[in-house]
Amino acid sequence: MIAALKNYLKNHVSVAPAVIEKGSAEAYDLWAENYDSQPGNLMIDLDEQLFTGMLNDLSVTNKQVADIGCGSGRHWAKLFNKQPLSLTGFDVSEGMLNKLKEKYPQANVRHIADDLFSDVPDGSFDTIVSTLTVAHIEDIEAAMHAWSRVLKPDAEVLITDFHPHILAYGGKRTFKHHQKSIAVKNYVHPVYSIVELLQEYGFHLIAKNELVIDETMRHYYEAQNALPVYEKYKGFQVIYGIHLKRHAA
Repeated sequence: MIAALKNYLKNHVSVAPAVIEKGSAEAYDLWAENYDSQPGNLMIDLDEQLFTGMLNDLSVTNKQVADIGCGSGRHWAKLFNKQPLSLTGFDVSEGMLNKLKEKYPQANVRHIADDLFSDVPDGSFDTIVSTLTVAHIEDIEAAMHAWSRVLKPDAEVLITDFHPHILAYGGKRTFKHHQKSIAVKNYVHPVYSIVELLQEYGFHLIAKNELVIDETMRHYYEAQNALPVYEKYKGFQVIYGIHLKRHAA
């Protein structure tokens, strides 16, 4: 009887493939292989939409800009179009930095050794942009203190990321690598808490945008045979953007 039951389950019950969770450095080293060729990736498409819109109101021209979590430099063409004085990319993934250097051989990039940016002098940058990165940071308080330190007194910050609401309810940042599903380790940092941390260092909120999973996004899930996931998260906030500014005393 037990053998027959095992045989039935083997032949008739499908088991969802296991998702392997990895830290951000290891995960993005693997993801770097195909990160720039992901048609139909909902988060990348939404981030493109959100960041592009918010960049219009960010002061970048003739500024020293840091891109924290720069990855393969998805947004660098847009940033260079605004003629910054300098653009420096920071990332924990050597694989992603290598991809960025393939596209921009003269790029100034720095491997992140710790979230404190201990080797970066105070007041090095006018502007920080950070896209799809903040939820990978475990100690957000220490990181925001470090960001504030490396920024000049009159500075701006633009952040976009996977919304903590969906992360708190089991949403994951996943990708395929050699037929395996890999999830990147995330930490849940409420948007208001990030804003409040930066307000402690003299920043004030200029703009906040949040996009919600709705019918216009259904086709992304349908293409991945993941309509049950769509139904689970429909109405959830999926990505956010915040723009903050600090004025010199």
